[in-house]
Amino acid sequence: MGCTDMAGLLDRLGRFSFRRRWSVAVLWLLVLAGAVTAAVTSEGPVNTRATIPGVESQDAFDLLAERFPDTPTDSASATLVFVAPDGGSLEAPVNQAAVEAALATAADSPQVSRVVPPSAGTSISADGTTGFASVTYDVPSAEVTDESRALLEEAVEQARDDGLTAEMRGSALKSPTSMSATELIGVAIAALVLLMTFGSLVAAGLPLLTAIIGVAISFLGVWAVAGPLGMAITSGMLALMLGLAVGIDYAMFVVSRYQEERLTHDDAETAAGRAVGTAGSAVVFAGTTVVIALAGLFVVGIPSLMKMGLAAAGAVVVAVLVALTLVPALLGMFPNRARSRSQRRGTGTNPRVPVARVWMRLVQRRPLLVTVAGVAVLAAVAVPALSLQLGTPGDASLPTTATERRAYDLRAEAFGPGSNGPLTVVVDARGASDPQTAVTAVADDLAATDGVASVSTPTFNAQGDTAILTAVPTTGPTDERTEALVESLRDARPAVERDQGVSYEITGTTALDIDMAQKTQSALVPYVALVVGLAVLLLLVVFRSIWVPIKAAAGFLLSLFASIGVIVAVFQWGWAGDLLGVEQTGPVMSLMPILLVGIVFGLAMDYEVFLVSRMREAHVHGVPARQAVSTGFAQSSKVVVAAAVIMIAVFGGFAAASEPLIKMVGLGLAAAVFFDAFVVRLTLVPAVLQLLGERAWWLPRWLDRLLPNVDVEGASLAPAPGQAQPDLALSNR
Repeated sequence: MGCTDMAGLLDRLGRFSFRRRWSVAVLWLLVLAGAVTAAVTSEGPVNTRATIPGVESQDAFDLLAERFPDTPTDSASATLVFVAPDGGSLEAPVNQAAVEAALATAADSPQVSRVVPPSAGTSISADGTTGFASVTYDVPSAEVTDESRALLEEAVEQARDDGLTAEMRGSALKSPTSMSATELIGVAIAALVLLMTFGSLVAAGLPLLTAIIGVAISFLGVWAVAGPLGMAITSGMLALMLGLAVGIDYAMFVVSRYQEERLTHDDAETAAGRAVGTAGSAVVFAGTTVVIALAGLFVVGIPSLMKMGLAAAGAVVVAVLVALTLVPALLGMFPNRARSRSQRRGTGTNPRVPVARVWMRLVQRRPLLVTVAGVAVLAAVAVPALSLQLGTPGDASLPTTATERRAYDLRAEAFGPGSNGPLTVVVDARGASDPQTAVTAVADDLAATDGVASVSTPTFNAQGDTAILTAVPTTGPTDERTEALVESLRDARPAVERDQGVSYEITGTTALDIDMAQKTQSALVPYVALVVGLAVLLLLVVFRSIWVPIKAAAGFLLSLFASIGVIVAVFQWGWAGDLLGVEQTGPVMSLMPILLVGIVFGLAMDYEVFLVSRMREAHVHGVPARQAVSTGFAQSSKVVVAAAVIMIAVFGGFAAASEPLIKMVGLGLAAAVFFDAFVVRLTLVPAVLQLLGERAWWLPRWLDRLLPNVDVEGASLAPAPGQAQPDLALSNR
C-alpha cells in the first residue's frame, strides 16, 4: 500500500506548533482552565460499591439488597475487640461497664446507625476473656468523616485507660485514597535524572512541566466525568500515575531528538519539526500500544477495572497530544537554552555514551551467549510465578504495629482464624412449603461440613421467605483450604436444594475475594493474548518486519512473568520480606497481574518503539543491519535508561509504603520496568537483532503490499536545502 507519510504530517505539526508557540501554549492553558472549571462544577468521583457481574457472590449480594431492602449492603463498619485484664472475664461488672462506656463514645457519631455489644454465646469467647462489638454506619467507608474515625480511636483509648486490651479493624478505618509524598519524591528524582541526561535546566524542565500539565488535565477530566460514568477516585489515581509516567517519557523522546537534530540543523524550527516527525512518530505508536493494552481491560468483565482502563487511556492520549504540540511550542520559546551546555558552546557532537558503546561491543561479540543468558535469568526469576495464588491480602498482612493487625490476631486467637472472614449464606426459601424448617435443615447440613466451625441461627426477612446464615470456617480468609471449602459447599448445593426445596448462594467478603481471584485468573490468558496479538499487528505495521514484533511480544512476556515471580517470592514465600517490611505472607492481590499487563506493557512498548525505531531509521538510511543495531542503540539507549530509572524510582517509592497493597503494586511495577528496560530492551533486543542481521527486517512481499507504510523512521524527511543528511553512523566511528 502507499505511504501515509506520518513523519511528514507530524513534521508539519511540529513546525506549526513551533511557529505558533504562544497560540498553542494559550490553547493548552485554556484546556487546563476548562478542565478545572468542569471539575469544580461536577459532583466528582462516586463512592459506589465495586461490582463483579457473573459471579455467585455478586448474585447473592444483589439478592440480599432485593429481599432485605431496609438493610444497607454497602455501609461502613468497624469491629472493636476487647480483652479482659489478667485472664479475667469480660462479663465482670467493671469490665462490662468499661466496654459499654467505650461503645457509647463510638456511638456519639451521627453517622453510626447501630452498635452491637459483645454477648455470650456469639461474640464472647468460650473462656469469657475476649469479645468483639460491631459498629455499623449509615454511609459507605469513603464517606466516613474524620470526626467519626476520631471517636473510634477515642473509644479504644478509653477502654485501654480502663484496663482492657482494645483494638479495632474494619472498613470504617480506611481513609479515602489520596496523594502522598511518594509522588513528589518521584518527581524530584525525575528532575535530577533529566538534568543529568540533557545537560540543560530548560531541557530537563520541559518534560516535567508538560507532564504535569498533561496529568492535571487528565485527572481533572476524570474528576469531571466521574459522576456520570460512575468512576471511583481510584480511576483518577491510575490516570495520574500512568499519565505522569508516559508524559515524562514521551516529552523526553522529543526533547532528546531535538537536541540531536540541532547538531545538524542550525534552524531551530527545522530541528523541532524533524524531532516531532521522527520521535513523535514513535510516540504516536507507543501511545497507541498503551491504549490497546488499557482498552483490553474490557475483556476482564469487571466494571470498575474497565473504568480505570478508560481513565488511564484518556491520560495517555492527552500525553501524546502534549508531546506532539506543547513540547515543540515550548522548544520554540527556548530554542537555544533547550540545548545542552556543550552544544551551546559549540563543543557538542552526536550523542556518545561510553558505557553503551562497551556494552554493545560485548553484545555484538557474543550475541548468542547474551541471548541465552538473558532468557535463562528471566526464566529463573519467573519460576515462583508457577505458584501464584490470587486473593485479597487483608489485615493479617499488616505490620503488628497496626491496630487492624492486632485486632485480627486477638479475634483469631479467641474465636479461630475463620472468625475474621465468615461466609454469608443467603437462602431463598420461596419454593419451600415450610421455609423455617427447610432453612434449619440447610443450616444443619452446613454445620456438618468439614471445615465449618459454626453456623449462626437464621435471620429471616419481613416476608419470611429469605434467610441469612453466617458460616464460620475453621481456616483464615486467605487460606487455600477456605477456598476449597467454598467450592465444596457450592458443589453440595444441588442435593440440598433438591431435598429441601430451597436454593442458596454464598457471599461475604471472603467469598467475594475468592470469586474475584478466580474471575481475574481465568481472564488473564485471554487478556494477555488479546493485548499482545493486537500489539504485534501494530508493530508489524510500524517496523514492517515479521521478527521484530514477535521478539517484542516474547520479551514482554518474559519480563512480565519475571516480575510476577518477584512478587510471589516476596509476598507469598517471604523471601527478603524483612528488608521490605513484609511481616506476613499471603496471596497476591487479584488485580495485580492484570494491572501489570496493562501498565507495564505500555511502558515496555514505549522503550521498544523508541529503541528499535532508531535502529530501523539507520537501516532505512543505508546503514547495514548489524551496524544499524549499534547505531540506533548508541542514539537512544541513554534516553531509555533515563526513562526507566525515573519509572523505577517512582514505583520503587511505593514499595516502601506501609500499606501492603501499595507496597505490592510498587514492587511489581518497579521490578517489571527493570527487567523489561535493562534485560529485555537493552540486552536481548540488540542481541537478537544482531543474530538475525538483515533477516530482522524481512517481510513477505505480499504482506508488504498489503500493509500501509507509515514511515515511522522519517525516511520521507529530506534534509533542509544547503544542509547535509545527518551521519547516522557517526557514533560507530
